[in-house]
Amino acid sequence: MPKKDSIRERIQSQEELLAPYSSKSKDAKRRFFEKDDLYRNAFQRDRDRIIYSSAFRRLQHKTQVFLVHEADFYRTRLTHTIEVMQHARTLARVLRVNEDLAEAISLVHDIGHPPFGHAGEDELKELLKGEGGFNHNLQGLRIVDKLEKRYVDFDGLNLTWQVREGLARHYTAYDEFMPPKEFLRFSQPGIETQIVSIADELAFLAHDLDDGLRVGLVTEEVLSGNLLWKKVFAKAKKEMGPDKDKELLYRRAVRHLIEYCNVGVMNQTLKNIEKGNVKSLEDVRKLSYPLVGFPKDELKELDDLRSILEKEMYQHRYVLLMIEKGREIIRSLFKKFNNNPKLLPREVQDKIEKNKKEKLRHISDYISGMTDRYAMDIYDMIFQPHMKILSQIGRR
Repeated sequence: MPKKDSIRERIQSQEELLAPYSSKSKDAKRRFFEKDDLYRNAFQRDRDRIIYSSAFRRLQHKTQVFLVHEADFYRTRLTHTIEVMQHARTLARVLRVNEDLAEAISLVHDIGHPPFGHAGEDELKELLKGEGGFNHNLQGLRIVDKLEKRYVDFDGLNLTWQVREGLARHYTAYDEFMPPKEFLRFSQPGIETQIVSIADELAFLAHDLDDGLRVGLVTEEVLSGNLLWKKVFAKAKKEMGPDKDKELLYRRAVRHLIEYCNVGVMNQTLKNIEKGNVKSLEDVRKLSYPLVGFPKDELKELDDLRSILEKEMYQHRYVLLMIEKGREIIRSLFKKFNNNPKLLPREVQDKIEKNKKEKLRHISDYISGMTDRYAMDIYDMIFQPHMKILSQIGRR
C-alpha cells in the first residue's frame, strides 16, 4: 500500500498555492539537525518555540512608550508584538506569501528588547560602546541562538534560518545596525521579512498615536496640519455624525489610518512586484531595493506624522522623565554589577568566571532580560535602604 502523507506534509503541500516568490517551509534549514515534526511545518514549530520561550513571556512587562507600572491599559512590548503580527498576517495573506513565516518573525522581532523600551536600548548601547554596543535585533538573535535554555541537545531555540534572517534583517526608521555576515549573502531579505518591517512601522505609527490621543499628549490641533490625518479624521467624523464621542471618534480615525496604510502598502507592493518582474524568491533577494513599501506620495505625510509623535509624545517632558528614570536604573545596575559581580545571580557569576573577557556582555544579557518591574525591584533592593531583601526570594 502507498505510504500516507503525514499531517505536516499535507500542511506543506498547501504552500504550493502561494505566490512563487514566497518562502516555503520545506526549504527551511536549522543550525542543528532535528527530525521533522509530525503535525507542524517548520515555521509553525518556530512560532510555538518563540511563544513558549522565557524571553517572549517577559515582553508583557516591558515598555512600549509608557512605563508598564504607569497604567494597565497602555500598550506594552507584548501587545505591540501581537499587533505587528496581526498587520503582518493581513499583508502576507493578501500578497499570497507565507503567513506562518510572517507570524513567527513578527513574534520574535522584539524579543531582544531590554526594559524601558528604546531608552533602555540607548543606555546599554552607551555602556557597551567599547564592547560592540547593543542592538535589540542582534540581542534577539543572541537569545534565540544561545541564551534560551530549553533543550538538551543545543543552546537556544534552534530556529530556522528564515526566521533568524527575519530577526537579523529587521529594519525600521529606528534601527541602525549591521547584521551578521551569514545574512548578508543577498541584497534583500525574503518578502516575509520585509512585510514584518513594514508592519512594525505601521504598528508604531497607528497604535502609539492611539495611546498618545488617549492620554492627551497628542491633540487634534497638532494633527490638523497633517493631510493624511485630516483625510481619515474627516471620514470618521462623517460616519459618526454630530453626536460624536471624542474617544470613539479618535479610535475610528486610527482604524481608518490603519486601513489606508495597509491598502497603500498592498497596492504599492503589487506594483513593485509587477515592475520588477518578480517571479521567484531569488528575484526578491537580488533586487537593489525593498519590494514591500508605502506609496511614494504617502511617505512625506507618514514622516510628518512620525515627527508629530516625536515632538508631542516621545519628547514630552513626562515621557522624558520616564525615559530618564529607566536609563538611570539601567545605568546604576550596570555599574554596580560591574564593580561587584557577586551581586549577580550565581549562574551569571559562573559565566563571567568561565570567560572574564565577556564580563560586560554577560551583565548586559542579565539586565536586558529583565522586565521593567524586576529591574525596578532589583534597583530598590540595592539602593533603597528600607527595601526588604528576603521577601524577594523566589521571584522570577
